[in-house]
Amino acid sequence: MIYIGSDHGGFELKNEIVEYVKNTLKLEIKDMGCWSKDAVDYPDIAKVVADEVIKNNSFGILICGTGIGISIAANKINGIRCALCSSEYSAMMTKKHNDANILALGGRTTGVEIAKSIVKIFFETEFEGGRHSQRVKKIALLENN
Repeated sequence: MIYIGSDHGGFELKNEIVEYVKNTLKLEIKDMGCWSKDAVDYPDIAKVVADEVIKNNSFGILICGTGIGISIAANKINGIRCALCSSEYSAMMTKKHNDANILALGGRTTGVEIAKSIVKIFFETEFEGGRHSQRVKKIALLENN
């Protein structure tokens, strides 16, 4: 299961991504809000999605206007490795090397088609492990100190 959420700045892109993931990628996705263009606080959405990702050992997508604020908020939660990606290459590398479990996008900064491509690559790419596992473990240690 993929959990997705956005604030009002990412609402339109979120709706596009939900349909793309369901209909094209054929993956299960659960929309955790927001439900309109009415203003909401992105830390609240980041928490709801991140909690589900941790609880279910799954993946998520978070979208706000730029992707910056919502990714910062998500990364405050232990166990979350959220990466703001604006290119296919960054999406591939964050999965390969950082074992990212949440992808962040900017609803006002990333076009729909490039966002779809980023999502596709993020979910097609596997973590390489090896020397990168030790680095991911060091990230977890930072959370606990």
